[in-house]
Amino acid sequence: MDLSSSLIQNAKQSKLRMTKCKSLLGIEPRNINTFHVKENILNIPTYTLLTIVVICAVWLFCDISGHRDRFFYAKRDSVALDLSLSHTQEVLLRSDSEYRGRNVNCTFWDCLNIYKCEHDTLKVYIYPLQEFLDEQSDKVATTLSSEYFQILEAVLNSRYYTSNPNEACLFLPSLDLLNQDVFDKHLAGPALASLNFWDRGENHLIFNMLPGNAPTYNTILDVNVDNAIVLGGGFDTWTYRPGFDVSIPIWSPLLQQAEAAHATAHRKYLLIVAQLNLLPQHVRSLRELSRSSNSAEQLLLLGACENNELITRCGSMHHAKRWDYPRVLARGKFCFVGRSLRTGQPDLLEAMSQSCIPVLAIDNFVLPFEDVIDWSLAVIRIRESEIHSIMRKLDSISNVKIVEMQKQVQWLYGKYFKDLKTITITTLEVLESRIFPLQARSSRKWNAISKNSRSTFNPLFLTSLAPKSQGFTAVILTYDRVESLFLLIQKLAVVPSLQSILVIWNNQRKAPPHLSTFPSIAKPLKIIQTRENKLSNRFYPYPEIETEAILTIDDDIIMLTSDELDFGYEVWREFPDHIVGFPSRIHVWDNATMRWHYESEWTNQISMVLTGAAFHHKYWSHMYTYAMPGDIKHWVDDHMNCEDIAMNFLVANITNNPPIKVTPRKKFKCPECTNTEMLSADLNHMRERSACIDRFSKIYGRMPLRTVEFRADPVLFRDNFPDKLKRYNDIGSL
Repeated sequence: MDLSSSLIQNAKQSKLRMTKCKSLLGIEPRNINTFHVKENILNIPTYTLLTIVVICAVWLFCDISGHRDRFFYAKRDSVALDLSLSHTQEVLLRSDSEYRGRNVNCTFWDCLNIYKCEHDTLKVYIYPLQEFLDEQSDKVATTLSSEYFQILEAVLNSRYYTSNPNEACLFLPSLDLLNQDVFDKHLAGPALASLNFWDRGENHLIFNMLPGNAPTYNTILDVNVDNAIVLGGGFDTWTYRPGFDVSIPIWSPLLQQAEAAHATAHRKYLLIVAQLNLLPQHVRSLRELSRSSNSAEQLLLLGACENNELITRCGSMHHAKRWDYPRVLARGKFCFVGRSLRTGQPDLLEAMSQSCIPVLAIDNFVLPFEDVIDWSLAVIRIRESEIHSIMRKLDSISNVKIVEMQKQVQWLYGKYFKDLKTITITTLEVLESRIFPLQARSSRKWNAISKNSRSTFNPLFLTSLAPKSQGFTAVILTYDRVESLFLLIQKLAVVPSLQSILVIWNNQRKAPPHLSTFPSIAKPLKIIQTRENKLSNRFYPYPEIETEAILTIDDDIIMLTSDELDFGYEVWREFPDHIVGFPSRIHVWDNATMRWHYESEWTNQISMVLTGAAFHHKYWSHMYTYAMPGDIKHWVDDHMNCEDIAMNFLVANITNNPPIKVTPRKKFKCPECTNTEMLSADLNHMRERSACIDRFSKIYGRMPLRTVEFRADPVLFRDNFPDKLKRYNDIGSL
């Protein structure tokens, strides 16, 4: 029902009530201006007459006040908020109001009235501009800053704004509480309490970037906000209320003129420290590093210049010159953001504006929009106690990962942080995703640069745990062994985490069996006949592969159980940038021949997992096909050997991580294998594999393979527990 219909309906009800009162009192209209009192009114008892008069008076009062309120709101609803300062209203306050602080136990379920959010989208009402004055001293509670004006303007011009408080889900005061250093906290509380719809802060939003005052510098606003949602820039893990508050960044005025820098690993300095207000103990640790001969040329340590201008930084020792800020940050791969008196710092956004990867050394800091942004893709976090080892840790990160992280930093800054309007809208989007979870975007959409849902994501930039519901695609490379192929398909089909099977038929002289002859299974199955007989065909990024996880498996590996395969996938979910598999091998250095040697004997150490039965991320298939260094891929195809070694080299070179062997099973040789004509039966095959390791290490210019003593097993599989308590019972033995 619209407002006009509501007013008409209420008018009709008022007329009926008036007619009823007249009837009870014996009054009837004589003409438009006069009424005639019936004689029988004198026969009504006194107490009854008084009761009727009181009832009619109450009805009349309700109708008059109701019409007045509806007229007031109707008039206000018809006009959007005017942010002109000339329309600011003055409100007198009493500064001796009781101070209660905020409700530290607020959660989404008990401090937010969800029933006010009746629409499909979030609606926010902005209070009219008001100037709150102390009635005794005429002191102003706060002054509207240009930053807060931009925030109000962003909400006003967004799809979230409503001028009708009756349809609003959230309420935004026009009281500027961004910086606690510039407003009176004793007047701010009473100012909030005087708002028309405050109701102890229920469903109200409070923007604050700089909380606390000297000398304590609390990480939360020192104002009575009751049950309001705090959108704060200085949260730590003690003051942040997860799922209720929203952590926002601290805006820097220097960003208005900052020019964006491109992502590249070819930057002069490994680490730049340009933050002015670091704690003294952190400054001492960084100065010791700058004096070190190993770090002197890689670490640029900057401080304030003599004139204390924010747009310049001055160096010392090896770098004694004046630098433009924040442009100088574009010279570094990483930029240091450390603890100061306040937890949150504008240096975070200043570094991001120059595509410099922030190195965060604040142990309990809640990063902006941490609920939806996966900061592990764009920020390096170290403990404050480990600052002395920061250069060694940063130096171990590969250039490939540096460029990927710089691109993520650049994308996040442009998407969510480039100006106050963007920050404000992002904040409302986070709130909307909480209140309307069915419309919320996925973590991938919040963090993925590409808009193509079928695109491949680098596993270095996946969330900490890959999604379980997606499952894996089994890619079977086969040539002509139909019997073992069919048996393998039947075994794979019962694995719970399998999504689909892709058969790569590597025989060009003979067509694959018709699909109708394949085993009948409940999972999708597709067959692709290749144009050439190449081992690299198993790693081609086929568009039919829709999952992130791929199980590459030979058609003769039929001894693996459903529990083993399902467990292998669970391990891959925790380590999506590793190769996770079953048969393992090791490389050793032969002092006699001064060459690398391929070893297939059982040892406690491993450095490779063979891709004849292994899980890997489909990103590595793209890298293998399109970005393999040197002529490795062509050499593998020509010699029909070493494709698994090449994949292990590729992944280890990019991630610096070893593969992961799962379960104790090691018997991958005959008689368990149905293939009695394996290539490995030829001694030349083993010699070629040793030659592969030598050749690949020379192409890479180093030995990227890492040797470890590690194996992943289910927790309870060897314990004396009832089988019903174990998730994986059928795990193969040695």
